[in-house]
Amino acid sequence: FRGPRDGPPVKDYHLVPCVLTPTMAQPNPFQNVLTNLNVNGKTYRYYALPALQDARLERLPYSIRILLEAAVRNCDNFEVKKTDVETILGWEKTVMEDKEIPFKPARVLLQDFTGVPCVVDLAAMRDAMKRLGGEAEKINPLVPVDLVIDHSVQVDRARSPNAREFNEEREFQRNAERFRFLKWGQKAFKNMTIVPPGSGIVHQVNLEYLARLVFDVDGLLYPDSVVGTDSHTTMIDGLGVCGWGVGGIEAEAVMLGQATVMVLPQVVGYELTGKLDPMITSTDLVLTITQNLRKHGVVGKFVEFYGPGVQSLSIADRATLANMSPEYGATMGFFPVDNRTLDYLRQTSRSDEHVKVIEAYLRAQGLFVDYKEKKPTPTYCSTLSLDLGTVVPCLAGPKRPHDRVPLADMKKDFVACLGAKVGFKGFDIPKEKQGTTTPFKFDGEEFKLAHGNLVIAAITSCTNTSNPSVMLGAGLVAKKAVEKGLSVKKYIKTSLSPGSGVVTKYLASSGLQAYLDQLGFSLAGYGCMTCIGNSGEIAEPVVKAIGEGDLVVSAVLSGNRNFEGRVHALTRANYLASPPLVVAFALAGTVAIDFETDPIGMDQNGKPVFLKDIWPTRDEIAEFESKHVLPAMFKEVYERVQHGTDRWNALDAPSGFLYTWEKESTYIHNPPFFSKMGLEVDPVRPIKDAYALLNLGDSITTDHISPAGAIGKTSPAAKYLTARGVKPEDFNTYGSRRGNDEIMARGTFANVRLVNKFMNRATPQTLHIPTGDVLPVWEVAERYMQANQDTIILAGGEYGSGSSRDWAAKGPFLQGVRAVIATSYERIHRSNLVGMSVLPLQFKAGETADSLKLTGKEQFSIDIPEHLHHGQDLIVKVSNGREFSVTCRLDTEVEVAYYKHGGILQFVLRKLLKEPKEQEQEMVELHPHPHPPSAMDGGEED
Repeated sequence: FRGPRDGPPVKDYHLVPCVLTPTMAQPNPFQNVLTNLNVNGKTYRYYALPALQDARLERLPYSIRILLEAAVRNCDNFEVKKTDVETILGWEKTVMEDKEIPFKPARVLLQDFTGVPCVVDLAAMRDAMKRLGGEAEKINPLVPVDLVIDHSVQVDRARSPNAREFNEEREFQRNAERFRFLKWGQKAFKNMTIVPPGSGIVHQVNLEYLARLVFDVDGLLYPDSVVGTDSHTTMIDGLGVCGWGVGGIEAEAVMLGQATVMVLPQVVGYELTGKLDPMITSTDLVLTITQNLRKHGVVGKFVEFYGPGVQSLSIADRATLANMSPEYGATMGFFPVDNRTLDYLRQTSRSDEHVKVIEAYLRAQGLFVDYKEKKPTPTYCSTLSLDLGTVVPCLAGPKRPHDRVPLADMKKDFVACLGAKVGFKGFDIPKEKQGTTTPFKFDGEEFKLAHGNLVIAAITSCTNTSNPSVMLGAGLVAKKAVEKGLSVKKYIKTSLSPGSGVVTKYLASSGLQAYLDQLGFSLAGYGCMTCIGNSGEIAEPVVKAIGEGDLVVSAVLSGNRNFEGRVHALTRANYLASPPLVVAFALAGTVAIDFETDPIGMDQNGKPVFLKDIWPTRDEIAEFESKHVLPAMFKEVYERVQHGTDRWNALDAPSGFLYTWEKESTYIHNPPFFSKMGLEVDPVRPIKDAYALLNLGDSITTDHISPAGAIGKTSPAAKYLTARGVKPEDFNTYGSRRGNDEIMARGTFANVRLVNKFMNRATPQTLHIPTGDVLPVWEVAERYMQANQDTIILAGGEYGSGSSRDWAAKGPFLQGVRAVIATSYERIHRSNLVGMSVLPLQFKAGETADSLKLTGKEQFSIDIPEHLHHGQDLIVKVSNGREFSVTCRLDTEVEVAYYKHGGILQFVLRKLLKEPKEQEQEMVELHPHPHPPSAMDGGEED
């Protein structure tokens, strides 16, 4: 068998324990469908779905067929039952019955912001296992785990030839402690691979390198599938790999052999017809589709793309659409494998031998789409259709990724937002102040700053930098602009942070990087950077001008998230755009521009230059792509990744099976989640006389709850760090501090853009109801905990939207929050709350905290029955004598068990503790390791 890069066989793979299977598991009842497949002169085995001889199979969506194959292959009538297979086969009828199914993904994908707390939890679980008399070695990943370090690098320096070198050096200075811990983890845990800093963005690395498409384990073939601790794990769906984001705690359970239990999903079919206009980018398409699907309503559903228009989309285009599944609310945005997929695998230097196996297997399984063959369209729960020829250039913003703005309407939309009431499309700037300008001096030149002026322009994010067409498009815009004598104002912080070194190679080969450099878009590093909020500092004269004029300044980025306070605390208007448009807006210097009528600048002869004068066609871009995006580039870049960087290889790391916690560490801290846990489950306490810690409105994101960006210098987290001798310049970001629960608890609800109904302004403060004191949220929560006082949170719709951030559940748990009552939840965040035993409750349809006339200053009591079941109605009793009914959003019986155990990890830990040794199946299983033994796995053969 082979790994994703088809390296030398057998010796490059590690022996790891198989999933612990109790003896009550039975032989697979579907052994009769185990079939031979001959490819390249070799015989493979696979569980053949067509051998089920069931007419329902052909009507199933392709994404559901992958769930079916996993159930058939893993069926043991214990964890996966024969009835589960029948449930999936009968999807057309059972999908509307909210039936649960187990799913065992083939692998787990992590990035460092979410990966560090995962490894911290695993280390703490080993300690707990030993303390409770169990075998600590049971705490070990049982499926392949890839962790890509991509979230730590910041744009400390920009617009400089040495920006990347400087930023990576600062990254290691700030994060050496975290990196040493991760390096310990790759030695201490089998089956875990670390992709070092400076290698690229996790989803682009997954797309170009890690994805197998088909696993080959000792001659047994099965589809690649993945869950990841980043919501944009869905990007891999564009390659035909079934994958989606989960919370870190759920990912840890999957690592430890726990099946993920899900409600059999509805599937929305999205038909694409026609072709994109030559002037349109994939970013314009994804923002259009995001808006359409948001209106349709796809939360918790799969979206599957089909139709003749799909053929015209490259894999990079498809990956862009799949990447933004979280923004349109879907669990997945899936593209089945077709001939263009195979072409992409060859382009990215996968071997022809492996590609032939992939094609033969997927065709045999009925998982391959061949547009030359006339086959019936699968059945879908509902459908939408889009003629690609109708898509127009657009952006999204100023505060949400699904608020699409046609480019032609950009100027009038921003002006309307300036004066509109504060909200997703409003800043409430009085009319007489909308023309305010503030003079300032920067680098010896005089400038004036006004509402709408850009201060950040970033080509960043996995969403777009994995797509050669838009990256080359940005380079061509830069080339034409430079040739006409255009430039970008010095004070605008421009940066380029692509998702892999392949981008650097083709931009250099094409000669386009030189033009990007001249406009300030120099390489700043390989990582998420501005998109995750690692945008770095804005120059002090600009900061002062923004404050003096109370200006709504802008950031334009080629990212996927633009929630308030995420990109930078001072950019209130944040717009998502394609990389070519990022360059165009940087040249214009403002978002208040109509590119149809307003010139972007003046050429050398004083003549106006319009956007149309410097905009490339898709044909121009395609010509550059065919000449300069070559398989050899992918091979060279990822061979280098295998060996690690000099900085990573020189890093010393501790050793030992158990981690030695350092008391003085401000990055890595032993969390309290298992410290008081016993073998037996404690009865669930009722929620009694709880105060509302916060009373929140709609669309509270995980960025509001647990920010990832810079730690404010007066915040509770800053006070904690200062007390331990950490200087402000070394505070780093909340994301980098996620291995320390003390800091993260203090950083929960610390977003300066948090709107809390107890306050009359956006602030990370709240009301201590018994005394009337207004304090930071952490200090109020601490008071309640010291008084043994229960607390809850009241919230509106889409609570927890945004990133799959487990600290957005861990943080409230550590602040003593017992339950959240919301109008609706984002899928992953609701699951994370369950995983931390914070009870998610939902108002009845048509009801909200406001409609029930709740001020939030009341006290709330909720009796939780001993025999709680999923979806049960509970009664909330209010101190004013009223009461109302809510739905318990524990959506499966397994989630009820997690809640009663105090969380999913406590459930798994007790399960492993109670498994008698003699019940373990004594065998080992070979898992393809994605890289030869190298710097990425400590250079050791396990």
